[in-house]
Amino acid sequence: MDKTRLDGIVPPLLSWFSETARELPWRSDPTAYHVWVSEIMLQQTRVEAVRPYYMRFVEELPDVRALADCREERLLKLWEGLGYYNRVRNMQKAAADILERYEGELPSEYEELLTLPGIGRYTAGAIASIAYGRAVPAVDGNVLRVVSRICGNEEDIKKQSVRALFEKELARILPEKAPGAFNQALMELGAVVCVPNGAPLCAACPVRESCFAFETGRQREIPVRTAKKQRRIEERTVLVIRDGERTVIRQRPKRGLLAGLYELPNYPGLLSADEALKTVKSEGWDPVRIRKLDEARHIFSHVEWHMEGYLVLVEELAGDGRDGWLFVGAERTESEFPVPAAFAAYTKYLNIRLGQEKYRDLPETDAQNQSG
Repeated sequence: MDKTRLDGIVPPLLSWFSETARELPWRSDPTAYHVWVSEIMLQQTRVEAVRPYYMRFVEELPDVRALADCREERLLKLWEGLGYYNRVRNMQKAAADILERYEGELPSEYEELLTLPGIGRYTAGAIASIAYGRAVPAVDGNVLRVVSRICGNEEDIKKQSVRALFEKELARILPEKAPGAFNQALMELGAVVCVPNGAPLCAACPVRESCFAFETGRQREIPVRTAKKQRRIEERTVLVIRDGERTVIRQRPKRGLLAGLYELPNYPGLLSADEALKTVKSEGWDPVRIRKLDEARHIFSHVEWHMEGYLVLVEELAGDGRDGWLFVGAERTESEFPVPAAFAAYTKYLNIRLGQEKYRDLPETDAQNQSG
């Protein structure tokens, strides 16, 4: 690994970023709160998907106190479709901590930011440098890839020792007067030029003359990553149980996968139509008709659901629910109850759309004006 290749990248990278940076809503007013919200949302999520979520979130929860005071169910509804829901739960825990310890303002020092729930080294570096101008690096996956290619690093970028080395070398070259711009420029380069999938767009790269991978034609080989562990496959049957007006849902347990979110009835294994009808009857409902629905798949970090579904029309669902089940109409489900994207293939039979589905076909200005 040739660390000296980093020495000349600051001026061309800052110039390129100044001229070509994407217009993103959190960049127009980079307060510590805005940077924090955007960076947590951007973990595991594409920028295009985050835009409408960010606008909704900061409009409804404009500051740390609003976040701390928000009901969990509403908080999860605002996050619906982004996945990795512990991210926003940790944000709320951190908000309470910030109110108690810092009078509602995120601290400006990197080490203090690290003490807050859900804020790791990268997020702390982003907040400290972008919002407060602190000269600390912010090393995310994009930065790991860019620096690996520039320096010719052939170690596994998932190793903590590699991340620590890159942080040390970037801290050495960080411009004191523009650390936030430099960190964002590195992230931007990895997001739009030195891309993770397919060939990087080296012709558009402002630092290609410093780059080992470009010089040696090894862009496809670098960075090096260990293979991911194979996900566990789980087969499940999802039932859309309706009486014409209302649908059956229930809240998942407070701990574990999709904790506290609301789900359609679902059961282990791939049930036949007869088995599905027996299951519905065993729950105390009187089925009138059953229809097979499409197969679907949903990928979590360590498990993959392979699903089949049935639409089951039942006799009238009396009352608001029983035995942990809720009987709710489509409008209430869409507006009040956070349902994870794992069930997106089947919620269309409720005439509702979840999370990202609400915004996919909207012009950006319309999507940004949605209130949830």
